[in-house]
Amino acid sequence: MAGDPVAGQSGKGPDWAALVGAARGLSRNVWLLLVAAIACAIGVLLAPEAAIRETAGTIGITLCMVVLVVRGIVFLDGFAGRRQERSLLRLMGHDSAPCFATDGSGLIGFQNAAACARFGDHDGATLIAALQDHFASPASVLYRLQSRAMAQGFAREDVVTRRGHTRLSVHRIAATRFLWRLEEFLDRSGAGRGADALSLPMLVSNKSGVVLFSNESMRRLLGVRPKRLDRVFAAQTLRSGEEVEVSAATGPVRAILAEIEGPGERREIYLLPVPASTVQPAPADFDAFPVALLKFAPDGTLRAANRAAREALHLAATDSPAFHDLFEGLGRPVSDWLADIAAERIPPGAEVLRLCHAESDSFFQVALRRFVEQGRPQVLAMLSDATALKTLEAQFAQSQKMQAIGQLAGGIAHDFNNLLTAISGHCDLLLLRHDASDPEYADLVQIHQNANRAASLVGQLLAFSRKQTLKPARIDLQEVLSDLTHLLNRLVGEKVSLRLTHAPLVGPIRADKRQLEQVVMNLVVNARDAMPQGGTIRIETEALTLLDDLRRDRAVVPAGDYAVIRVIDSGCGIPPERLQKVFEPFFTTKRVGEGTGLGLSTAYGIVKQSGGFIFIDSEVGQGTIFHLYFPINDSPDQPVADQAARQARNAAAPRKDGGVVLLVEDEAPVRAFASRALRLRGFTVLEADCAETALETLQDARLEVDVFVTDVVMPGMDGPSWVREALQSRPNVRTIFMSGYAEDGLSETQARIPNSVFLPKPFSLSALTEAVQDQLH
Repeated sequence: MAGDPVAGQSGKGPDWAALVGAARGLSRNVWLLLVAAIACAIGVLLAPEAAIRETAGTIGITLCMVVLVVRGIVFLDGFAGRRQERSLLRLMGHDSAPCFATDGSGLIGFQNAAACARFGDHDGATLIAALQDHFASPASVLYRLQSRAMAQGFAREDVVTRRGHTRLSVHRIAATRFLWRLEEFLDRSGAGRGADALSLPMLVSNKSGVVLFSNESMRRLLGVRPKRLDRVFAAQTLRSGEEVEVSAATGPVRAILAEIEGPGERREIYLLPVPASTVQPAPADFDAFPVALLKFAPDGTLRAANRAAREALHLAATDSPAFHDLFEGLGRPVSDWLADIAAERIPPGAEVLRLCHAESDSFFQVALRRFVEQGRPQVLAMLSDATALKTLEAQFAQSQKMQAIGQLAGGIAHDFNNLLTAISGHCDLLLLRHDASDPEYADLVQIHQNANRAASLVGQLLAFSRKQTLKPARIDLQEVLSDLTHLLNRLVGEKVSLRLTHAPLVGPIRADKRQLEQVVMNLVVNARDAMPQGGTIRIETEALTLLDDLRRDRAVVPAGDYAVIRVIDSGCGIPPERLQKVFEPFFTTKRVGEGTGLGLSTAYGIVKQSGGFIFIDSEVGQGTIFHLYFPINDSPDQPVADQAARQARNAAAPRKDGGVVLLVEDEAPVRAFASRALRLRGFTVLEADCAETALETLQDARLEVDVFVTDVVMPGMDGPSWVREALQSRPNVRTIFMSGYAEDGLSETQARIPNSVFLPKPFSLSALTEAVQDQLH
């Protein structure tokens, strides 16, 4: 062949193609070049100056040479093309498949006899025009194939046509010439002219949804010749064997869709009539199946429910609620989840959902799966009771939450105790330099009192997080409850009134004051919540002597003298079936977010730890009574006598020489306050900001130290560790451990360190000096 026979393998092909293209562009305007050359010739003849004549002659000769070169290139390209056409005629002229040769712009330069017979004579026209009635979108297909042939030298693609499908192949035979060959495969399945005789509506489409053929029945049903599937069917996804909605000329029509895969990625779609009755009674085995089953339409409408499902959901035989009216709690609309399952956008799955409008919290594990019945897509729901599992999960989550809150409270309390130690300590130092007549004295007292209140609040945080050591003591009920009354009045609010009644001659009990206050507060808060419309809460005390053992609620109260506290409300009461569960952890009758379920269980634990008993009487609509029994304890506490002796001893003037105290504290404000406080009391204070510095100070053997005052938790070596090391060379030195954490975190370590005591933060100036003097004495 003339030209570049293997253009895809030659580096000159693209350059020659560009040259030919430029020459062809100039050849269309060659007359302009000739006019310019004639103008130059006239200039040579008429120009008066020799330089102008020379320039005009040079330009004219150049233009003439350009015209000759352009015409020569066009002639050579045309000659090469004619040689190529003669070669193609000899090679492809008698091919049974239609063949075309085109240039880069798609103009047909050659077509064989089969192409002329099949598509007509299109010499000088474009290949797009020749094939526009053969298949859909010929321009995009030809451009795609030609682009691939330019890059690879060859391309091929099967396209769907009205008569079947065609294998369209193209070869690049020169820089700007392409050979096209169309190999047709006619449809032998009858989905063509013979389909017009079918009474069933049918159509043929390609994979992109373009309708290639529709029979007479389909055109009559739709009223028009359809062009795309989305103009025919309302659903985007079509599934064989399912009922679909057809946009007919008279309105939406339901039909059963049947699809057959045709050749060349074609889709043959037939419409079958819908059965006369699409509502079929549920089979007997479905209703008797022991598992709860429900059938839903894709829009969530309940179509059928067996006996087990109706009993589980408390549905009557005539009830037909929607899916979203039955269940909730997915985090998104449950109807969307069901619709996604029906449309197969997500795989079948199971979720734990809450039953709507139930008297108590009921949860079901709902498993959804899509199925087709009578041509209609449906969703089968299988239910299993998950109430116990969900309750256990909620309890575990609540336990994890309370544990996390406790850890957070303990950490915050430690930091606050350091701050409060510095605040209250420096306030004590200021109070030493002011008397009641000073104007600033009242302000300092207010700061001191509020610091003490903050310290009490931090103590409650530590108690809540179980990081506080609570020690029982001999207390007077009347005094404790009277002091607690003003706080309880603020808790109950304006609608509820509080009445406190004390019985005479109620003996003292042994309990932790803070624990007892917490119990009473929990019971009063529960009583307040049981009376949303208001009422009266009564707190009564009684001295009771049991001559015989009291047996009640699986507990035995031994005979003896007891102090009884009763918390009485006139609220809604507690049903009998819940009465035995009120002391269980996490059990609550309140809604989510209104209670933790730990108040009564905490009260129960505190009372039992104090050696007491707690009972409950309640009647729905009448109110509730909590009875608290504490044994009377007449023996005085030894620590009280010790405390009085210590106070008397500390009231004496301190020694002038005092003693030597090694103070180890990493918090600078706390260390500054403690150092000044001890020096004011006559002690010699050696300071260290860490354990390593303290041990370095003690290396001086001539240094005498009487008391170690050290923080427990410090960066690097902690307090107990460095004290044990220091006591090896100084065994007679006494130790005071101070910490913002609880003493129980130190108790085992402290027991192994002789002559050591614990001083909790925040401590006052007097508490610190008393502790040091106690250790010295």
